[in-house]
Amino acid sequence: MKKAVIIGLGLIGGSFALELRKRLQYTVVGIDKNPEHLQQALDLGIISQGVDYSSLGDADLVIVAVPVNRIAQVVSQVLDHIGDDTLVMDAGSVKAPICQQLAQHPRRNQFVAAHPMAGTEHSGPQAALYDLFDGKVMALCEVEKSHWKLLDRALDVSKALNMRVKMMSPTDHDLHTAYVSHLSHVSSFMLGKTVLEIEKDEAQIFDLASTGFASTVRLAKSHPQMWTPIFLENKVNILKALTEYIKNLENFKQLLETDQAEGITQNIKEANYIRKILK
Repeated sequence: MKKAVIIGLGLIGGSFALELRKRLQYTVVGIDKNPEHLQQALDLGIISQGVDYSSLGDADLVIVAVPVNRIAQVVSQVLDHIGDDTLVMDAGSVKAPICQQLAQHPRRNQFVAAHPMAGTEHSGPQAALYDLFDGKVMALCEVEKSHWKLLDRALDVSKALNMRVKMMSPTDHDLHTAYVSHLSHVSSFMLGKTVLEIEKDEAQIFDLASTGFASTVRLAKSHPQMWTPIFLENKVNILKALTEYIKNLENFKQLLETDQAEGITQNIKEANYIRKILK
């Protein structure tokens, strides 16, 4: 039976574990530096056993799903312990720093730089879900540096999880995710913070919040230990995105201050175009 090792047993790592066992009949074991997470993953049946790096030698697949600022270090350790036919994938949402740091590793061709573009605002093993990846995008970067047989295996895993594969450079990936993923989290965090600072009565927030507000600030529940490293690792691109976003906010504020109904309407109409893209 095929063996998969999941390193980092949170939402993404745990969901991979569930799906690999269900859809591809892997035996799934896990590594997590947090002993409580490891025990929860065992109790929930997400993994069959907790292991350490000495167990990587006979693994068919290793998935590294730790905070993005630790991925390169962990992948490097993994590559030092694996067998000649082991595929290693990560799940980080910032790719360029990871690819740069691993560029000279002797086993670089056994690594496929990956980003499953799926998730929720929840964290930890208890957040793991079946079908989390269905219909989502699996971004693969620098595929030309991965051994073709192992890349084929990564594609097979992605397709078995019902994911759409998108290949791109790490630079393009990080630029695009800054705008379509990372900026939305910044916006949600700061909207939540603003409301909490202005509206001191928590009961009023609960009672009066619409579904629109709830959906907009949903991402503000995301874990800071995951998102702080992402923001710092992709700082240059996120700052570019923030500059454009703040410019639009300042323009909207000016339109509102000067009662420019036509300008406000035009801004909303331009934003409505997103309906044609996100159906």
